[in-house]
Order: sequence, then structure tokens, then C-alpha cells
Amino acid sequence: MIRKAAIAGLGAVLAVLAGASFHRGRHLAEPLVAGPGVARVATLGDYFAPLKGGVNDAHVYILEGQAPGGTVLLLGGTHPEEPAGRLAAWIFAERAELGQGRLLVVPTANRSASTVTRLGGAYPPDFTVPTAWGGQKFRMGDRWSNPLDQWPDPEVYLHYPSRQQLAYVDIRNLNRAFPGRPGGTLTERTCYAIMELVRREKVDIAIDFHEAELQYPVISAIVAHERGADLAAAASMFTSSFEGFSIGVENSPKALRGLSHREIGDASGAISLLLEAPEPFLDATRGRTDRALLLTGRDEFVVRAGRRGLLFEKIDENGWPIDVRVGRHTSTVLQILENWTADRPDRGVVVAGVPRYAEVVEKGVGAFLTDPKTAPPGRLFRE
Repeated sequence: MIRKAAIAGLGAVLAVLAGASFHRGRHLAEPLVAGPGVARVATLGDYFAPLKGGVNDAHVYILEGQAPGGTVLLLGGTHPEEPAGRLAAWIFAERAELGQGRLLVVPTANRSASTVTRLGGAYPPDFTVPTAWGGQKFRMGDRWSNPLDQWPDPEVYLHYPSRQQLAYVDIRNLNRAFPGRPGGTLTERTCYAIMELVRREKVDIAIDFHEAELQYPVISAIVAHERGADLAAAASMFTSSFEGFSIGVENSPKALRGLSHREIGDASGAISLLLEAPEPFLDATRGRTDRALLLTGRDEFVVRAGRRGLLFEKIDENGWPIDVRVGRHTSTVLQILENWTADRPDRGVVVAGVPRYAEVVEKGVGAFLTDPKTAPPGRLFRE
């Protein structure tokens, strides 16, 4: 009886500790200080009322320039387990100043997915970016919406409206549920809200930030809807020539449904693009899945896989640090905007204040995050 009581007591202690950890991960409030370019802050619920006040009622930071021009949407956190995308969006929301046009920034497109980590993946619940004031903590997240918010998964997921059969778990994948539907699951309703945002705000370009494992063939690339192929090709050429890194172009496949780079372009007048940066943290051949791997991108097992020709991107002992991955995203977006503005000056979007690749690599991501303690009244938001 004593042994049973001791085992039961130990189990209760472990359950309490695990529950406390899960609660902290789900409710960690991430501070974002709206930058000088932010004219107002809306939420996805303003574009689709059923999301209002719910877990996926994400902030939409609306930056406006002095001169009229085009409108560009930046989506971070479609897959929160790919943190460089969220951090790049964070920098645009906190740092960007617009001379022309408008920028709509959604740092946490699927907040539900940011409140859970992958089952069986041994992911850390959060990570901290070093800063001058001691560090800023972010939720880690998963690829799929939290089962606490959307459950159960079906035996078969039929994408709407194509009826294409996809992996059952992808019914909780924001990047397999576009264009969404108003009466669907939480994930589908979130996609529908984003589409309403695109349509109502007359978005010219929608850019979705992502990262990919090095064993995935679509990596270090701009994935482009056919209407954005020329823009992506020009951005790839200029970025690869002048920014210090190479990025290719992939065509959005018409036969694969639900992805932002396909469905946003098909369901609206916007050009839809998706950016992929390398993230060894996601590779199946990785070693210990901890915060160090997430931030440094260094893993001896992924390096070994590269030596055996099993990867689609190069890696060495330097890895793929978070600063490199975020810098790739900021520079690629800035180059896309420069090419777009040069070709369509009446619809131009001119951005200042956002660091390019070399500066992010030199100074680190934390140098471009704003200390929440210095936020002016009414400018501090919690993601």
C-alpha cells in the first residue's frame, strides 16, 4: 500500500507539473510594440465576426504611408513551429515606416497552433531571443491548430471547395485549408477571415512566411502563383546578386490544393507568394530537439545527412542560425517591394526602417525588437 501510494503521489506531482507547463505554454503573452508606421490595429474578427474574441482572433497591424499606393499583406505564424516567419513579421510591425502604400502585418496567423507543440516531437514549449534588455520569450508552436480548439480529426480530410483528399491531420493545417469557408472548422474559418481581409483591403501582394526542413525539396525559395512569377523571378535575381544569399523560385502547383500561394491567388485579385527558409530543427534526422537547435540551427546528424547527399540545401558546422533565417525573410520582402514599386509606381509600397539580411546577421534579431517597457501608452499588444 505504501508503494502504491508513493507511485500515485509521484504521478500526481508529475501531472501537476506537466499541467502547469502546458498552461504556461498556452497562455504565454508575447509583447509586441506597434511601431511608428502602425496607423491602427484591427483583428481577424473585424473581417469575419465569428472569430471575434476567440483564440484565432489575430492582430492585424495596419501600416500606412503618407502617399497612396498599393497594399501588401505579410503573414507570419501560419506554421508557428517555423519561428523565423513570426520574428520577421514582428520586425516589420515594430520597425517599418512607410513612405507610400500600406502594409498589413499578421504576426500570428494561427494563434491556436502557437499554443501547442508537436505530439511526440519533444519540442521546447518556448524560446528566448537575446536582447539588450535581457531577452524576449516566444511560444514555440506546432504546424497544426491545437486539438483543444479543434477536435476530432476526420478519417479523411476533403479540402473545400476542391474536394481533394488530403492527410487527415491537415484539416488543422492553416496552409492546407485556404480559401476556407465560413461554416467550417476553426482552421477553415481562420483562412476565410484572412481571405476576407485580402478582399476588403484590396491586397495587391500576399506574402506568407515559412521555413522548411533541409530534406524537403521546396526550400530557399519563393513559391509563386503564376500571376506573381515575374515578380518572384526579379526578386530572386536581385536578392541572389546583391544580398549575400541565394533564393530560387518555385511555381505554385495547380494540382495541390489548400496552400496560400495557390488559393489566395485563385480566390482574389492578390498576387500570392510564399517564402521558405532552411530550418534544421524540423529535419527527421536531427539530434536533440532543444532551444539551442532552434536558435543556432546546428546539428551534427543533419550535417551527416548532407554529407550523404540526403538534403536539398547545404549545411555545415555553422548551421542555420535564426538571425540568418530572419534576415533572409526581411531582405526578400524588401526586394519584392522594390521590384513591385519600380514596375508599378502608382501602386508602390515603400518601406524604411527594416533591416536587411547583412544587418540582421551582424546585430542579431534581438537588436530589432522593441523593449516592451519603453512602449508608449496604447502601443503595447499581446500576441
